[in-house]
Amino acid sequence: MKKVFLSLAVVAVLTVVSCKKADAAATENVDSTAVAVDSAAAVVDSAAVTVDSAAAKVDSAAAKVEEAAKEVKK
Repeated sequence: MKKVFLSLAVVAVLTVVSCKKADAAATENVDSTAVAVDSAAAVVDSAAVTVDSAAAKVDSAAAKVEEAAKEVKK
């Protein structure tokens, strides 16, 4: 009877240890994925700033063209 309990205890310990190792590996993968998502978000943010500055340049150019068109009509 002692051997049965000892065997069950060994199996339980091995199961717990193997599950902890699997959880640790999964956590590391999630962390690296989070870093990749954060860096991608930073790239998108910088692209948005570039688009905003380009839009501002287009707006100012459009205003200049409209002013020039008004001058030509006079």
